[in-house]
Amino acid sequence: MGGANMNAIEIINLQKSFGRRQALKGLNMTVPEGAIYGLIGENGSGKSTTEKLICGLIRPTGGSIRLFGKDCTDEKVRAKIGVLIESPGCFPGATVWNNLMLQAANLGINHPKEEVQKMLRLVRMEGAAGNKYKNCSLGMKQRIGIAMALLGNPELLILDEPLNGLDADGMRIMREVLTNITGNGLCTVVISSHLLGELEKIATHYGIVRDGKMITEMTAEELENSCRTYVAVMADNMDAAKSMLSRNYTRVESDESGYLRIYDTVKPEDVTAYLYANGITVSELKTDKISLEEYYIDLMDAKGGKMK
Repeated sequence: MGGANMNAIEIINLQKSFGRRQALKGLNMTVPEGAIYGLIGENGSGKSTTEKLICGLIRPTGGSIRLFGKDCTDEKVRAKIGVLIESPGCFPGATVWNNLMLQAANLGINHPKEEVQKMLRLVRMEGAAGNKYKNCSLGMKQRIGIAMALLGNPELLILDEPLNGLDADGMRIMREVLTNITGNGLCTVVISSHLLGELEKIATHYGIVRDGKMITEMTAEELENSCRTYVAVMADNMDAAKSMLSRNYTRVESDESGYLRIYDTVKPEDVTAYLYANGITVSELKTDKISLEEYYIDLMDAKGGKMK
């Protein structure tokens, strides 16, 4: 749909009020074509409201939304959006196949059987086509929702918490689906999720929202460069090691894996030498970077917010 280097979404000064409550307070957002854009924020930050505004499910109070260079109210542009917000609109007593066929008919898709078969293959649901929707697991319903959203080959896909309820295999399939459809540059995906560890595996761009405003936007590469490096230590006496390291470095913390993390700028060999000089033997030492979730928590703390 677009040309070279076009943005799929350009949002300027977006505002939305529900009565006296201001959900969005001048939000700006830019999503390049072909991106998998992770929209991150605590509950009530404005993520879902932003997605609903992009899809045209609700109207803005102020500001502008442009999709592929055109106003978001343009019918031709609207027809190119696939949406999964909350749960897919399926008939519980109908089969997966019939629900998808009905959606294909609603969209006026040519060769609907072939298209539905293609989508079921894509989300690894061919074997469940005859199952009634109400008997499907939550993870299966999420994949059915993705299949429905992909019918008609949308150029923009808006997904609200699509990873909820997925087991490890479902997560893997979802990652493969999203990277496949964006890999050829024919589709752009905006995905909100609180599962930041999973989002980090697929997103190419990020936007972090707080209190109705965009705090920051960055590419995956910029995030990688922004994430602090730390030295992780395992020693023969962890209590003594923590006490000793805390005397010499400003921030020493225990992590979930039992390592001691030193966030100061320090050479690993200096840590080993310091502990050895104080009678403590290091059994393991490594350098790593904080995760997206840790970066997010740090950012929220700095801005006066908190993870929910």
